[in-house]
Amino acid sequence: MDIKSIVKTDRLYWLGRYLERVYTTLLLFEKSFDKMIERAAEYEKFCESFEIPNVYSDAEDFLYRYPFDENNPDSLRTNLRRAYDNAIELREEIGSEALAYVQLTVYAMSRAAESPAPMGEFQKITDNILAFWGCIDDLIEDENTRNLLKVGKRVERIDLYGRLHMPKPDLVREIHRLSGRIPRCSIHYRPEVIVRLNELADAAEPDYPTIVYEVDRILG
Repeated sequence: MDIKSIVKTDRLYWLGRYLERVYTTLLLFEKSFDKMIERAAEYEKFCESFEIPNVYSDAEDFLYRYPFDENNPDSLRTNLRRAYDNAIELREEIGSEALAYVQLTVYAMSRAAESPAPMGEFQKITDNILAFWGCIDDLIEDENTRNLLKVGKRVERIDLYGRLHMPKPDLVREIHRLSGRIPRCSIHYRPEVIVRLNELADAAEPDYPTIVYEVDRILG
């Protein structure tokens, strides 16, 4: 594989990861929003669950800076910008319609940052990310491109589900999906990690820290 192909492979993988990070995190942020307004400790629990530094002065500071602060490397806006930067470089691979959905998520995030009631724009962000994935399935003919994007998506989802101690059936489903997808694409990965993840999926109780450790070292 030449350098150009390696770079594109990496960008496709990370485009999938960053979009999934924004999507899943935003869903959980929305669910916790009211609790975090009412109880300051809730935002601290949120930071702890996602293993992000608690650099916020209080709940109000968190509720603005975590989704919107462009100078915060952990913010939703920063991760969305990373997704957009990769999508721009991949316009030939993903097509103009899929790229447009990523652009729409960026616009919705900007509008949410300026709105006193951002929940409506948050819904548009998640809707556009879902539309992006539908577009990928419907319009991209190259199977390797689709698989690389979806491998990134599954890796990120397993990582997040492990950190958040999601129910075992949810984790098992994602591990099985990743196991079936990753051998079908041109990414260098560690097969022993897939074996180990499936062993962990078969265990009576999820070993969440080990699942996170294993999935985070999946690429060779």
